Order: sequence, then C-alpha cells, then structure tokens
Amino acid sequence: MNNDTIIVTRHPGMVQYLLSIGLIEEGTPVLSHVSRKNQIKNKNVIGVLPLYLACQASSITEIPLPKLPVELRGKELSFEQVKEYAEEPQKYMVTKLED
Repeated sequence: MNNDTIIVTRHPGMVQYLLSIGLIEEGTPVLSHVSRKNQIKNKNVIGVLPLYLACQASSITEIPLPKLPVELRGKELSFEQVKEYAEEPQKYMVTKLED
C-alpha cells in the first residue's frame, strides 16, 4: 500500500469506485473531512479540498462529476451513481504564491 496516498470523501460509493478503477488499494486511509494541514501535508490526496489546504498536499486527484444532477448534489452517492457520472481522474498540483 502507498502510505503517501489519502482519500478525502464522505461517500463510500466513491471509495468503492476508486477501488474498481484501480486508483487505490484496499486499506487506503479515508477521511470524511480535513480541517488541519498536517492531515494531508505532503500526501497525494484523492478528493476535493479548499485551496488553502490543497497547497499543502503533494498532489490532488479529483474525480470530476460535472453532469451530476442538481438533486443529487450534497447527497450520499452510491457506487452506481458515481460510476454513472464520473469522468476521468484529473491530477493537480496546487502552489501557494508568496506576496
């Protein structure tokens, strides 16, 4: 298992989807919420984070769901729903610029 990878999601269906596409291994740590930088510092994060936290991670991988119907936003998503609406994973590096 890659100890540098962490998942940030509150959707078990998303974790199941990530496993099904081979993006993660069984046992990859999952956090439903991140509020402290040290939780994700220098980690490869799979999920969505605010920019002030994302810049602490080594990388951020997002599973875009742009066609998710409005009525499903903010609700628990099943594996089938994630599979239906998920697009290709997108990997980013976020850098904080100094003033």
